[in-house]
Amino acid sequence: MTEDLESYIESRVSPEPERLAALRRDINLRCLYPRMCSGHLQGRLLTLLTSMVAPARALEIGTYAGYSALCIAEGLPEGSTLDTIEIDDEMEPRLRRLFAAEPLGAKINLHIADAERLLPSFPPESFQLVFMDADKRRYLETFRAVLPLVAPGGFILADNTLWDGKVADPQAKPDPQTAGIRRFNDAVGADPSLLTVILPLRDGLTLIQKKK
Repeated sequence: MTEDLESYIESRVSPEPERLAALRRDINLRCLYPRMCSGHLQGRLLTLLTSMVAPARALEIGTYAGYSALCIAEGLPEGSTLDTIEIDDEMEPRLRRLFAAEPLGAKINLHIADAERLLPSFPPESFQLVFMDADKRRYLETFRAVLPLVAPGGFILADNTLWDGKVADPQAKPDPQTAGIRRFNDAVGADPSLLTVILPLRDGLTLIQKKK
């Protein structure tokens, strides 16, 4: 997607809430790898999809700086919660301050942990919506750990599944991240128990439904 086309789209979708725009600016100023932030367009999509699914309980793997968690929390019905998992313990003070200051933070349970170790502690089929933005080298392994936790008919959203187009480029350097995403894309696309669509949004967003 060209920058002009992305700007055109962003100017014609629901505006980014001021608090999220301020957070995104702060992420760009103070955080390493600010590109990891979901941003305006994807953030509005996360809020919309969450509102459509209306999960009683949602899960995020890869909190980063909290932007996507707040977008998901914004779309949650009253009484619903989001568990979000971040492996980088250096982000913990920043995230706890952010969620404590946000009205939506009351819906968010932050876990600082390795997701693959923490996930087995959750009850089976306890989530209706999952947003995956974790280690791309182990995307398939993380997905396989998540799938039993998703209720039948529930949804998994997986970010960065086009990886700057490297997944479809036979000349691309076979780095571990590209290889991991290729394995993930191949596996979920071929699984008859799933309904899968890759959206060419930003760096690729895969929508997966666990069939009933």
